[in-house]
Amino acid sequence: MYPTINDFITDWKFESEATLKLLKALNDESLSQKVTPEGRSLGYLAWHIVLTLGEMGGRTGMKVNAPAEKAKTPSHAAEIASAYEKAAKSITEDLKKGFADASLKEEVDMYGEKWTRGQALSALVKHEIHHRAQMTVLMRQAGILVPGVYGPSKEEWAKLGMPPME
Repeated sequence: MYPTINDFITDWKFESEATLKLLKALNDESLSQKVTPEGRSLGYLAWHIVLTLGEMGGRTGMKVNAPAEKAKTPSHAAEIASAYEKAAKSITEDLKKGFADASLKEEVDMYGEKWTRGQALSALVKHEIHHRAQMTVLMRQAGILVPGVYGPSKEEWAKLGMPPME
């Protein structure tokens, strides 16, 4: 949980920039990549992250500039990245202007349970990280260079003139 709105915003800035970096690496052809025929596609996962910002964020009381919860997955990767960028930015803006630190302890309805707003914001970040990790597997299968997030990716080690870590 976050003790202050600024603590969340600091974390959100890093995590949302990392997600945007991955989304901007996608191309239109990669959106159909799946691990198995019945699995979720890379485009579905990317769009799910976008839609969740509005859906989960809305449950916390934020006004998130995101597509409607049932919006169809775009066929262009750039549309997904653009929608994510707008939604992620609006989360920061809404929290700065409409919420005080004490609001993080207020309970909100999350899927039939009572969570504090701080717990919900923490879950939002973890949800995004979870799906971002799934995306990196599909990105490699689609032949896309995976950008590093918490340090260089395997492919980036070579650009740094270093052997990739085992």
